[in-house]
Amino acid sequence: MSVKGAVMVPHPPVIIPDIGHGREKEIQETIHAYQEAMRKVASWKPDTVVVLSPHSVMYADYFHISPGKEAEGDFGRFGAPQVTFHVQYDREFVRLLSREAKKEKIPAGTLGERERKLDHGTMIPLWFLEQYDRDYQIVRIGLSGLPFSLHYKLGQCIQRTAELLGRTVAVVGSGDLSHKLRADGPYGFQKEGPQYDQRIMDVMGRAAFGELFDFTETFCEKAAECGHRSFVILAGTLDGLGVKAERLSHEGTFGVGYGVCVYEVEQPDDKRDFLRQYEEKAAEEREVRKQKEDAYVRLARRTIEAYVRTGEILSVPQDLPEEMYAKRAGVFVSLKKEGQLRGCIGTICPVRDSIAEEIIENAISASSRDPRFLAVEPEELDQLVYSVDVLGETEQISSKEELDVKHYGVIVSKGTRRGLLLPNLDGVDTVEQQISIAKQKAGIPDDAEGLCLERFEVVRHF
Repeated sequence: MSVKGAVMVPHPPVIIPDIGHGREKEIQETIHAYQEAMRKVASWKPDTVVVLSPHSVMYADYFHISPGKEAEGDFGRFGAPQVTFHVQYDREFVRLLSREAKKEKIPAGTLGERERKLDHGTMIPLWFLEQYDRDYQIVRIGLSGLPFSLHYKLGQCIQRTAELLGRTVAVVGSGDLSHKLRADGPYGFQKEGPQYDQRIMDVMGRAAFGELFDFTETFCEKAAECGHRSFVILAGTLDGLGVKAERLSHEGTFGVGYGVCVYEVEQPDDKRDFLRQYEEKAAEEREVRKQKEDAYVRLARRTIEAYVRTGEILSVPQDLPEEMYAKRAGVFVSLKKEGQLRGCIGTICPVRDSIAEEIIENAISASSRDPRFLAVEPEELDQLVYSVDVLGETEQISSKEELDVKHYGVIVSKGTRRGLLLPNLDGVDTVEQQISIAKQKAGIPDDAEGLCLERFEVVRHF
């Protein structure tokens, strides 16, 4: 036996009658779909239900799998402490899953439990399921800030663990959609909100899981979604399997998206190995990009590859454009991996004798000394995408009206504290955002007055 199927479901507390006190009737379509989905899960007679919850323990660089024999929870924080849960964990499954993840170099396991009580992202799906089935154990897994590919790989490990143990497994991908659907909603409106809901319901409704990788981190953040990573892990549990997909409902009554889909496993289908397809496509795109690199980016890449593989510092090559030897400038070297920042270090003003030397020094720092990240490992090198920003002269300005978030970078200073933000960055759409982030980087309070503002232009090399 193995994974029998999966469901994508939301977790609005208001859907529980003891919490909603009648308001749940405003999302009756979601309730009916939830009931249909959980009747289907119960018909599979699962030994183990794997719940993927955004509200379980979550780390930026680690997947937390709840440890122990059992756990309890209630809806006390939502005014309904009388609604309680007691679950048994499948400890053998947890132990083997942790081992399988380690084999794949996925940082996952039972360390770092901060809250033992069940979260509402877990309890709400179980509340519906318990209307039809209570004879199962559960595995509760939190999400992480790691790339989507690692979430998918964790899903593959879940599938493999089910096969090794001979368990019949149902997977619950718990997650609301966008929280930015309506101006009168609790989180307001953002145009990416409805766009996200439309896209994700189309993708999940067709079980076109390969398209989950096409959602950028910036887009997901602007949409204020909650379940995307749950859905990616869910997709990984169905890797290489044909599924019957049913889109049951989508509502946004309260300004938050609620979607319900069901996936019942049919026959193996080797065309549905979406991670392999994504990695092959990404590798092809990186190779095309590599062939188009100019001398600035090529020098950064060569420097990092040499340093990471051998520890040697590259000497300035003799085949660079003349301006890289003759000119001095501040330089920032940025690394990305699967669309996420992997390192960025730079100098506001030149500290080396040439742009070439500035690139070499900052490239090494970006790959090994950025305090936000671990040093780049050799096996990551083929996945990195590089950019080099060469800064122009800075000029002091009198007000933020002289800034343009797409055209100018900004330096915010107060006393000895100084923070810089480059122009034209994903997710930074307003001057106010740009200044706020620069202040955060400098450790300047957001309400500080008497600031010094400077602007500068850059030449960005990809």
